[in-house]
Amino acid sequence: MASQTPESDPRTGADFDYTGGSIADPDLVSALEARIDGDVRFDDYSRRLYATDASAYEITPIGVVFPASTADVAAVQAYCFAEGIPVLPRGGGTSLAGQTVNEAVVLDLTRHLDSIVSFDADARTARVQAGAYIGDLNAAVEPDGLKFAPDPAWRDKSALGGAIGNNSTGSHSLKYGKTDHYIEEAEVVLADGTVTTFGEVAVEDLRDSADPDADDLLPRIHAEVVRVLDEEADAIDERFPALKRNVSGYNFDRLLAEARGEYGEPGVVNLARLIAGSEGTLATVTEATVSLVEIPETKAVALLAYEDLLDAMEDVAPALEHDPAAVEVMDDVLLDLAADTAEFGELVGTLPEGTDSVLLVEFYAESDADGKRKVADLIADRVGDVLADGSSPAAKPSEGAAGTTTQPRRAFAAMEAHDRAERDRFWKMRKSGLPILLSRTSDAKHISFIEDCAIPPEHLPEYTRAFQEILADNDTFATFYAHAGPGVLHVRPLINTKDVADVDAMVDIADRVTDEVVRLGGSVSGEHGDGRARTQWNRKLYGDDLWGAFRELKSAFDPDWLLNPGNVCGEFDMREHLRFDPDYTLDVGFDPALSWDNENGMEGMVELCHGCGGCRGPQETTGGVMCPTFRAAEEEIQATRGRANLLRGAMSGELPADPTDPEFVTEVMDLCIGCKGCAMDCPSEVDMAKLKAEVEHAHHAEHGVDLRTRILGRFESLAPIGSRLAPLSNLAPKLPGARALMERTLGIASERKLPQFRSESFEDWFTARGGPAIERIDADRSVMLFPDVYTNYTNPGAGKAAVRVLEAANCHVRVPDVRGTGRPPHSKGLLDVSRATARETVERLVPDVETGWDVVVVEPSDAVMLQSDYLDLLAGDASDVPDADVEALANNTYGVMEYVDAFRLDESLAFGAPGERLTYHGHCHQKATKKDHHAVGVLRRAGYGVDPLDSTCCGMAGSFGYEAEHYAMSKAIGRELYDQVDESDGDAVVAPGASCRSQLEDRHGAAVEPAHPVEKLAAALP
Repeated sequence: MASQTPESDPRTGADFDYTGGSIADPDLVSALEARIDGDVRFDDYSRRLYATDASAYEITPIGVVFPASTADVAAVQAYCFAEGIPVLPRGGGTSLAGQTVNEAVVLDLTRHLDSIVSFDADARTARVQAGAYIGDLNAAVEPDGLKFAPDPAWRDKSALGGAIGNNSTGSHSLKYGKTDHYIEEAEVVLADGTVTTFGEVAVEDLRDSADPDADDLLPRIHAEVVRVLDEEADAIDERFPALKRNVSGYNFDRLLAEARGEYGEPGVVNLARLIAGSEGTLATVTEATVSLVEIPETKAVALLAYEDLLDAMEDVAPALEHDPAAVEVMDDVLLDLAADTAEFGELVGTLPEGTDSVLLVEFYAESDADGKRKVADLIADRVGDVLADGSSPAAKPSEGAAGTTTQPRRAFAAMEAHDRAERDRFWKMRKSGLPILLSRTSDAKHISFIEDCAIPPEHLPEYTRAFQEILADNDTFATFYAHAGPGVLHVRPLINTKDVADVDAMVDIADRVTDEVVRLGGSVSGEHGDGRARTQWNRKLYGDDLWGAFRELKSAFDPDWLLNPGNVCGEFDMREHLRFDPDYTLDVGFDPALSWDNENGMEGMVELCHGCGGCRGPQETTGGVMCPTFRAAEEEIQATRGRANLLRGAMSGELPADPTDPEFVTEVMDLCIGCKGCAMDCPSEVDMAKLKAEVEHAHHAEHGVDLRTRILGRFESLAPIGSRLAPLSNLAPKLPGARALMERTLGIASERKLPQFRSESFEDWFTARGGPAIERIDADRSVMLFPDVYTNYTNPGAGKAAVRVLEAANCHVRVPDVRGTGRPPHSKGLLDVSRATARETVERLVPDVETGWDVVVVEPSDAVMLQSDYLDLLAGDASDVPDADVEALANNTYGVMEYVDAFRLDESLAFGAPGERLTYHGHCHQKATKKDHHAVGVLRRAGYGVDPLDSTCCGMAGSFGYEAEHYAMSKAIGRELYDQVDESDGDAVVAPGASCRSQLEDRHGAAVEPAHPVEKLAAALP
């Protein structure tokens, strides 16, 4: 493998070498490496990782640099300036208009320049490096009751530098406005490598230093700023939209308003705010001082239901009269898509019958009572009663002051949310709107190219009608959602960019919509910026004079147009460099072994990731499971997005690699731990665990199976032997030199404590006790307690506890004669082996299931195997097993705590008073299938205090954590969990997963493995 020098990562203690393929331009690599302390990566894999963002565009960069300091940024830009090489600063790569993809040297500022330098609570300011996430900043200042006001939907994954570059705002812009309002000062690196600080400066001082012919950039910049103020004021007044939400073009309107004294002292401007919205085309921000605001005391939310989107649009202006903090719209397309997702389906189902669209209206309030009053006032004003004649509520006017009638009541129902958890549910559905839309696995997708125009709110109904007509003329449709309050609708037409006719339609839609935008006094972009999608429309919006002024400013800052060239005022064509264009093809390269019931099958899943970056969030601000390897390593290749991009690149021919090649499997897929978190936490539901299983299976078929994989994959066959030979089988690894030998020959980490086999298996114990203690004829329920390999041979105590609990609840319990679920081979990509086991298990269990037996499993990963993975292995064309049988088993299989909770078996039990507080870590597979909450509820009803951790995967992931090359990563992931356990106030830790308990046993050298929740439940019985 051709790669660059690996680095020792201080967070893990491991030598991570995540580069593969050939290296582009070795001479440039050498020149940059000699000048900086940070990392330089020009290999095929790294370049491919930065070829996309969250937009519809894709361009392979020249290379990627991870600067360690402002001096590094300056050194790179100085060298590239001298050599005529473009440079592109980048944060989290969440841009929707293509701002962060270009043929340039990419500077990823999130790896090293990610610190919160200082924080002054009294002054309400923070000094922050450009690569720090907004979510991290907010977490740091929240204890003092403060926050950074702009709140883009993906702020946990969005870097501050990106927010400045895009002049980001968010759902609460009605109260807070844009990022430019909060920039006090910025350290920037100019195109030629000059480091300077931009902040407040008197215009007269700019005049004194201005020199358009100077050799240095600063005097030329000052000269152009003065010229804009002197000569372009009338054009700015005439052509800039009078909107809170305009981020198209350069920030001339803010510059002029400051000079006039609208934000402070007349004749004083802040050049840091001119950089806001410049998309990395004027300078690279490395550090900034930002002002902060107080967190509202509390909030309240009303969800107004409408029969038609246009009714909701008509209601936006009246809702604004109630002084809300946010007004968001969701239409029927978004709600229908959300209803089909695991995460939001239940919530959509609670909306009033007949709901086509909704307005989410949030209020800031001084108290709960104040919030409830504001919501009540809104509902009283905007929600109409159904009339006796059955006519629409829209026909009924509301009463204005002094008995006069105001606008009709168009909402027919409302829901309220005052509890934080309920408010968060509403908001999470709205904020996940974009990736939900992109959950389509078809070739036609909801494309970002005209989705965030800003329109005066009073014109939203007219604009919506016109937009719908344009869509109809082009034989497509779109969803309308997002920030209706400030007039910014996210409208994403359904377009197949692989089709020439659809690409032409895309251009026609954009051209005609921007005509409407200009006519109605709006802006081409109210939030997501210009980029490759909208730069070409700025000339239409601002006219030739201001367009020329933009270009003059760009030239003053960047005379050779090397900083992110083409954005804002360049010559982009929105049809060029599309990720999926008419020439694009994708070849999986092998026949998928699993069932793919989505549109376009496995190919559709490979193409599903659209790059929102949700998998890049840190645990402390994001929560959830996804993506544990990125959280440990903070490497793009270890995020679901990174793996998806590289897999698609290999299958589309963009990478010089086959997805089944050993190098690709090792570099890209190997460190995916199969936690399944992306299948839930990614709103598009990219299933990387399933993709990995397919790739590994194809790799085994082509290159064979190594000895360790065979052994670990056959654990269900080997464990009975280990049990019969116990305790000798447990002593063998403890012999001098045995562990070192195992690591050298099999690659089993010598540091790990191996599972201990029990001489009496759970099945043996159950048989010895005489089988069921309760006859079926006398029982309330019939249970087949599945003897999974871990419960059977390494932790029979959990099985015994399960029997005790189930029989105490009057269940007839028997142990079926099965050899396992097939989880170990499945996790190693040995799909033929796991399929054979699955087929046998279905054949043995389904006849009993059809006569009323339930299947209960102690080990979570094995339960999910039966509930979910069998559908992939056996359903559809994957095997000859009847789909009805597979579904019958899946629908009647339960984890043990899920079973107790689902049928409220614990309500018939008399528990003691345990008086113990438990710290609960759930299994990632259960979390991914939304079955993790059951244990918490049951344990609490049994009398325990429970602190459920919002934890990611433990890092063991079956055999992953035992493998020598994965040990460091496993422990790095585990430390995330250890920190959460240490912060919990629990007396003891419980975890249902055998792997999780093994990882937790290693925490601080703990001598005792944590208990399974069912063991604690059994202990609470009399």
